[in-house]
Amino acid sequence: MKKGSLLLLAMLCLVVTGMSQSNEFKPGGKPFMKIFSNYHATFSDGESVSAFELNRLYLGYEYNFSEKFSAKANLDIGDPGAGSLEMTAYVKNAYMKYQEDKFSVHFGLIPTTQFKVQEKAWGYRYIEKSFQDAYKFNSSADLGVSVAYRFSDLLSADLSFVNGEGYKRLQADSTFRTGFGVTLTPDDKVTGRVYYDFISKEETQSSLAALISYVEDEFSLAAEYNSQFNVGFNEDRTLSGTSIYGTLKAASKVKVYARFDYLTSNTLDGASNDWNVSRDGQLYIAGLEYAPVKGVKLAPNFRGWNPADDNQKFSTSLFLNCEIKF
Repeated sequence: MKKGSLLLLAMLCLVVTGMSQSNEFKPGGKPFMKIFSNYHATFSDGESVSAFELNRLYLGYEYNFSEKFSAKANLDIGDPGAGSLEMTAYVKNAYMKYQEDKFSVHFGLIPTTQFKVQEKAWGYRYIEKSFQDAYKFNSSADLGVSVAYRFSDLLSADLSFVNGEGYKRLQADSTFRTGFGVTLTPDDKVTGRVYYDFISKEETQSSLAALISYVEDEFSLAAEYNSQFNVGFNEDRTLSGTSIYGTLKAASKVKVYARFDYLTSNTLDGASNDWNVSRDGQLYIAGLEYAPVKGVKLAPNFRGWNPADDNQKFSTSLFLNCEIKF
C-alpha cells in the first residue's frame, strides 16, 4: 500500500510538473511573406493597355519576447508609381507592442489606425486599397505611438501621435498628426467607428471618417464616409467621398464581392471646376475570389472608372489579382 501510494503520488507530481512546464511561455518568432500581383487590361476611348504587375512584396519577421511584449519588422517592396525605378523598398513597420488584457501600446514605425478597421471590413487589400488609402487621405503606417483601450465588449477607443508624413518620408520635426477613434461593437458582427485627426503647419489639415459594417462568414456589407479639410495645408480645399462594399459566399472556396467609391472635391472661389476634378470620380469593382488552398487567392474582377472631368473618358478594366502569403 505504501509503495502504491508513493508511486501514485510520484505520477501525480510528474503530471503537475509537466503541465506547468507546457504552460510556461517560450519566446519565439516567425518570418512572413505576402505577395500582391495581377494581370490587367484597360480599355478607354478605343485604346487598350495590358500588363503583368507585381504590386507589392512584404517581407518581415514577428517576435514575441513575452506574453505582453512583441515586435514586428516589415519591408514593403513595390512599384513607386513615378520615375524610372521599377521597384523600391521601404521599411513599412518596425515597432514594439505591449498588450495586456484590454490595453495595448504600439511604438515606432507603427500601423496607423485611421482606416485599419475599414480595410479589415473591405477584406480585399490585394485587389484594391481601402478608400482613404487609395485616394491618399492618410498613410497606412507612420512613425509615432498609438494607445488603445477596450472599456467593454461594446466600446473601445484609440489615441495616436504620429509624424504625419507616412512611412516613406520619415522627417523628424515638431509637427505631429494627432488622431482619436471610437469603435462600437454591439455584437461580434456589427461594427461602428468614428475617427478624427488633425495636423497643423501653414493651415490645420483635419480628417473625419465614419464606418458602419456587418460582417459574418457568409455575408458582409459596409459603408464608410470620409472627408479631409484644408487638404495639403491649402485653405478651403476639401475632399470627401463614400465607399460601399459587400461580399457573398457562393461556395466553400468562392466569394462574390462588389464595391462603389465616389470621390469629390469642392469648388474654390473664382474657379469654374472643383479643384481636384482631374482625380475625382466614381469607381466600380465587381468580381469573384477563389481560394484553392490556404495562403493563395485568385480574384478575376471588372473595374470601371467614371471621371468627374468631362474631358476624360470612362475607362473599363479586366483584372486577375493574386495574393500569396505565409
